[in-house]
Amino acid sequence: MIKVFGHKAPDTDSTGSPIIWAWYLSEVRKEPAIAVLQGEPNTEAAWMLTKWDLAKPQIIDDVAAGDKCVIVDTNNPAELPASLAEAEVIEIIDHHLLAGGIKTRLPINITIRPLACTATIMHDLIGPEDLARAPRGIKGAMLTCILSDTLEFRSPTTTPHDRFVAETLARDLGVSIPAYAAEMFAAKSDVSAFDDAALLRMDSKEYELGGKQLRVSVLETTAPQVLLDRKAALIAAMPQVAAADSADEVLLFIIDILNEEATLLVPNDFVKTVAEKSFNATVTGDSVVLPGIMSRKKQIIPALAV
Repeated sequence: MIKVFGHKAPDTDSTGSPIIWAWYLSEVRKEPAIAVLQGEPNTEAAWMLTKWDLAKPQIIDDVAAGDKCVIVDTNNPAELPASLAEAEVIEIIDHHLLAGGIKTRLPINITIRPLACTATIMHDLIGPEDLARAPRGIKGAMLTCILSDTLEFRSPTTTPHDRFVAETLARDLGVSIPAYAAEMFAAKSDVSAFDDAALLRMDSKEYELGGKQLRVSVLETTAPQVLLDRKAALIAAMPQVAAADSADEVLLFIIDILNEEATLLVPNDFVKTVAEKSFNATVTGDSVVLPGIMSRKKQIIPALAV
């Protein structure tokens, strides 16, 4: 049985894309496959599973020697199971920069395209004839992934093709994109059940800057004040989270989806320097607003400087 999985701390794309591809492998290619997750899905991803009556994939801690694996929505070893080198990676489908470091025993299919979402790539790889056979839940997962990764086309990562695919899927499903996206973002914004440490890890990537290991976290929301009201507690939790995760610093960007801006929390002089050098910002307190900043992949990570 092939295991299909995305990155740790699974967001909507890393929850939905394994489900989509496992369906395609099992039902179209006739290669038995199962979607699995590296952790609990975030609130928006969990909402998607309920909305489209999709079974929550099994959560795994690692892979075993000889496991056949398909990696989706990442190609970064830091975001993948510790024992991946002992497994057999047979395919990678992703939309992030090529990180390097994954070794395979044989040549494999690798598809990395400069699109906003892995589900968009899968839509194209599956093709219209086979996609016509897909259950509504698979198409619904595709649509949700694309709207999530593009922030309903607000993110600068959005391409015309992502938008075309989402609008085509929405017509097929009889879904109004504005109304549907509002439901999605309401689910994403409900973080009442999570403690501060969980929020800092909810959507996070590891990154090295100036010899320091960073955990670069984003929280996308239509209710930023709910998170800003917890600012002091989030800042207080950062040293413990960093120490537990073998990082030097945690950078937390609160993305205001509707106003299209980010607020970076500034717990110390290092993060203040990063904010000023990376975004030409003037920092006077424990947070700074960064107008127009929406995408970690395209606007935050490439800009980071110290």
